[in-house]
Order: sequence, then structure tokens, then C-alpha cells
Amino acid sequence: MKAVVNYAPGDFRLEEVDVPQIGEGEVLLRVGGCGICAGDTKTFHGAPRIWGGDGQPAYISTPVIPGHEFYGQVVALGEGAGEKYGLKLGDWAVSEQIIPCGKCRYCLRGQYWMCEVHNIYGFQKGIADGGFAEYIRLPKTAINYKLPDDFPLKLGPYVEPLGCAIHAVERADIQLEDFVVIAGLGTLGLGMLQTARLKNPSMLVAIDLKPKRLDLAKRLGADLVLNPAEEDVVERVKDLTDGYGCDVYIHASGSPKGVIQGLSMIRKLGRYVEFSVFNEPTTVDWSIIGDVKELDIRGAHLSPYTYPLAIKFLADGTVKADEIITHEFPLAEFKKAMEVAEKGEDAIKVVLKP
Repeated sequence: MKAVVNYAPGDFRLEEVDVPQIGEGEVLLRVGGCGICAGDTKTFHGAPRIWGGDGQPAYISTPVIPGHEFYGQVVALGEGAGEKYGLKLGDWAVSEQIIPCGKCRYCLRGQYWMCEVHNIYGFQKGIADGGFAEYIRLPKTAINYKLPDDFPLKLGPYVEPLGCAIHAVERADIQLEDFVVIAGLGTLGLGMLQTARLKNPSMLVAIDLKPKRLDLAKRLGADLVLNPAEEDVVERVKDLTDGYGCDVYIHASGSPKGVIQGLSMIRKLGRYVEFSVFNEPTTVDWSIIGDVKELDIRGAHLSPYTYPLAIKFLADGTVKADEIITHEFPLAEFKKAMEVAEKGEDAIKVVLKP
């Protein structure tokens, strides 16, 4: 089969490799499409968070096939896999991005998304090859879901990002009277925006530097959109809240400036949710978090227990993704696809189609 193989930072190659062999409890999918995540482009550029450095250990092992935002059609089932997942040949399916070990303290407590081993598709050589390929093996501890028969398959690559977005919004614990800000209107941020809208906050503000994304955010439910390049967004939010600041700030831009912006914008006793992969460290005055505002700082990682809801929201149209999935490229054009995804001028979610 054809697959994109990651050997080192800046060294991704389209190659012919063997179709994966499956064993007991495993599933083989013919990939229908795989989204390019910001984490994939940052991996390509050698982010210390992935490759090690700046005091961080290496997370990735290569050579490995990237890609974790995939969907595909079932073409083979290992013994017991059909019964375990409710799958049969010909079904369309998705798999959560993490492949939990099932044995560590987190997995045993049901907190599988924080699995200590932490194998994620597209990062571990020989264990979790990803979806930038014609076929993908779903290991026996994977968490897989059948897509409904009437599911709009073009939206398959958006199940994973939407699952992450739902988790982030749940972490924010949005209340009816809350003034909520979503910063960063990429794939995740636009999913967070639509999910937060379902919570019916008193005010929902979307922030981004790109006018096209701000226009889309208006159509998807934002009460107000703000561009930091055109106005002082911190001052604007404070003006709208009698000088207090927003109740909830959810950050999804991956920019250190967005962190500082949020800590300045949020009110005392507010809730700050961080869901970003950063290329560089962020330096802030931590006394803001404790001594000045006594904030709740909440991380959000992956998509625990949210895939069924993400699938439902996309299937019934509760969450709109047609305008979020903006580009599709054949696997052979992966370099161009990654460039388009990284620049993000007209692109939001870019998908590779084997």
C-alpha cells in the first residue's frame, strides 16, 4: 500500500509499505480520509513537545505513519473483534486517537485518555501507525465506533477534533449566565464554539486573526467576533462585563499570546481551559493565577467518552462541519496538503484521501 512515513523532522516520504496484518481482536480499515492536525505539522517541523528538547523527553518513535483523524471501511476483522465493537465487513468506522494499555492506574480507573503508556495513532513505531495510508490496523485495545449507515462520510475526519472540542467545553463547566470566550477558530475552536452554543451562555465571543474564520464563527453561533489585529480585545471584553472580564476563557490557538490575553481578560475566580499544542514556551506572571485572581486553570486532553456524541452531532446536523472541512488532497500530494494546512489562509481542516 501507499503510505506517508515519518523518519525525522522535515523528512516525511511517500512510500510503498506492506498492508498491516491483523491479529485477534484487531480491525483492518481501508482509510477513507485522514485530517491533518496542527500536531502533524508541528511534528514535521520538529516541535520539542514531540521530538524532545527544552527539558522535555521525546514522545515519538520512528519510522512511523502519521495521522490520527481518520475514518475507514472495515475490510478485515480479527477473531472476536466484530462482536467486541459491533462491526462487520463493509461498515464504516472511526477509532479514538489513543490506544490505551488497559493496565496502568489511569486505565484501571476509567481515565484511559491519560494512559501512562500513551500510544496515539501516528506517533509510535510498530505499535500505532496512523491514517496517512491506504490501510490502517486498529490494535486490540483500541476504542472503535461504527458510523451510522446514513453518516455523511465527508465529515468522518471531523469526529476526532469534535470529540476533543466537546471535552474542552465540558471542562469549562459553562453556566447559563456565563460570558464565554473561545480564542482560536481553527478546527477545534469552531467545534468548541458550536458545542458551547448548546450550553446557552449569556454571551459567546469568538476571537481570531483571520476575517474569514470570524465570518464563519458568526454563522455558526457566535454572538460577537473580535480580531486582536483590529482592536484591544481585552479592553472590549472588560467593557462588556462592567470591567470584570469573562467568566470562561477557552484557548485553542496554540499561541503564547493567547495565553497572556486570556489571563488578562478573565475575571477573578474565572475558569480558563487550555487545549493547544505549543511550538514554544509561554512566560507569564503566575501571581495572576493565584494571588491576583484565584483562577481555575483546567487542561483538556483528547476526547474521553465523547465520540458517540460527536458522531451524533455530525450525523443529525447539530454541529455543522461542511465549511470547516475546506480542502481534500490525494495522498501523493501530502506535502502540498501540509503546507496549505499550516498556512491556514483559506484552509481550516485539510484532509488526505488515499
